[in-house]
Amino acid sequence: MLAEIWDRILTTQPLPSTGAVLATAAVALALIMVPGLWPLTRHAVTVAHEGGHAIAAVLTGRRLTGIRLHSDTSGLTVSRGRPRGPGMVLTLLAGYTAPALIGLGAAAMLSRGLAVALLWAVLLLLALLLLQIRNLFGLWVVLVCGVGVFAVTWWAEPRLQSAVAYALTFFLLLAAPRTVLELAVSRRRGRARGSDADQLAGLTRVPGALWVLVFAVVTLGSLALGVAWLLPEVLDRVGA
Repeated sequence: MLAEIWDRILTTQPLPSTGAVLATAAVALALIMVPGLWPLTRHAVTVAHEGGHAIAAVLTGRRLTGIRLHSDTSGLTVSRGRPRGPGMVLTLLAGYTAPALIGLGAAAMLSRGLAVALLWAVLLLLALLLLQIRNLFGLWVVLVCGVGVFAVTWWAEPRLQSAVAYALTFFLLLAAPRTVLELAVSRRRGRARGSDADQLAGLTRVPGALWVLVFAVVTLGSLALGVAWLLPEVLDRVGA
């Protein structure tokens, strides 16, 4: 069993056609832009967001105590350690940038034909995240995501596995800037006073608006680079 799983992980797949990649991008864009879908699919972005906080907390030496995911697509990651300093700054900074950076890493893997390896990596991250969930709704969200990824990884044919991997990657790359835009709008309306940007402002004395700009630069830069890796032929034609 383990040998079979390892063989699947290491097996590379032929890169799909440009048309197929564009189709997955269109699907991902629909999941983000269709009003009735976004309130559901945004939970996946929250999973990546809170996962980013958690990974940064652990890497900076903080003690991770739990993660909560809420039905309104918000989330909360709690860690213990110094209330100020670089570790806390990096932990807060990781939230809005995590979906984009995960998407960028996924794009790098797909450009090398590692679609199945990407799905297994996502499954591993979800399993680790599941250990830190502290509420029932969060448990349900992570389990649904995990079961879906496992089903595709284990039973789907290679072509479908590749399509799902590309759609997931485009989804993360495209959704990350939208959440930053939502944050900017909420702050302008005075509805996000406890946001990551405002907490960073309190720690660093750098205005929250500048931290929102940092989030935007990272997410848009990751989107541009990720698209360049996933659609090199299209960009070459545009450049010509």
